[in-house]
Amino acid sequence: MGDVMIRNVLVVDDDRILRRLIKKKLERHAETFTVLTAENGIDAVDKLRSAPVSLVVTDLQMPEMDGFALLAHLSEHYPEIPAIIFTGFSLPQSQRSALEQGYGGVIEKPIVFEDLANRILAALQAQSEGGMLKTVSLEVFTQLIEMEQKTCTIRVADKDSDQQGVLFFKNGELWDARIGATQAEEAAYEIFSWDKVTLSIQDTCPVTEKKVAADLQAILLEAMRLKDEKATPAEPAAGKGDLQRTEALEASLKEAQTYRSHGLHREALAIYNQILPRIDTYAEPWRERIRSEIRRFRQEIKSHYQLD
Repeated sequence: MGDVMIRNVLVVDDDRILRRLIKKKLERHAETFTVLTAENGIDAVDKLRSAPVSLVVTDLQMPEMDGFALLAHLSEHYPEIPAIIFTGFSLPQSQRSALEQGYGGVIEKPIVFEDLANRILAALQAQSEGGMLKTVSLEVFTQLIEMEQKTCTIRVADKDSDQQGVLFFKNGELWDARIGATQAEEAAYEIFSWDKVTLSIQDTCPVTEKKVAADLQAILLEAMRLKDEKATPAEPAAGKGDLQRTEALEASLKEAQTYRSHGLHREALAIYNQILPRIDTYAEPWRERIRSEIRRFRQEIKSHYQLD
């Protein structure tokens, strides 16, 4: 019988007692993975250089180099390593689903250790099967910025076009965006329409005047429309799971419609953000239905936020 590969999971948190407790609680899974620990992003970067790591579990709020900077570092230097994120916020299910679509999972504090263990095992299994999303989603990253009310500057590089853009946040609000001479909403729409990006982040925002009037969710929606326009239709591959996939899609669209009917635009947008990247895997009638619903949703958003 061949040897079973024991993988390294790096847990990053500035709470020393919590780190020791996590390591102790997860010892019973030692036949599957080993827990490495780091006290902040700087320590984590050193650990990533010195040992092979299959998964990162990180808090967001840490001194010296926080979780946002660490996630950006992973995006640029280790895009193959997924991450599970600790948050102190209680999240609605739709927002949680959107965040988990972009990362290996979201764990609310106080931590339920059995939940954490299950998330780690699921993420490692998905990684082994090639099913883990490897590219950091800019939409998800900025929604974390908004949720944590962070002030920062995010530099975004598009791998497909070699363009570079900058997003400026103050207290979780988007104040400005720039691509060369293009600024504000126009630049933000373009940046958020990019598919494959790398990120770098600074914990300052030099912008002194708020030039972006639109809400972040409205900007993400418009960027989603632009991304949809750029997409080239492709014929879906038939398979045994087609019926289950379309049933799941139908349920998701109904859930989004329910949120819309109650004015819960953020929750509906989170669902559409999950569906849109997979739109080309559905048959044309479904693709047109998704586009139609998103167009109607966009009109609702424009009316609600009084956008031109």
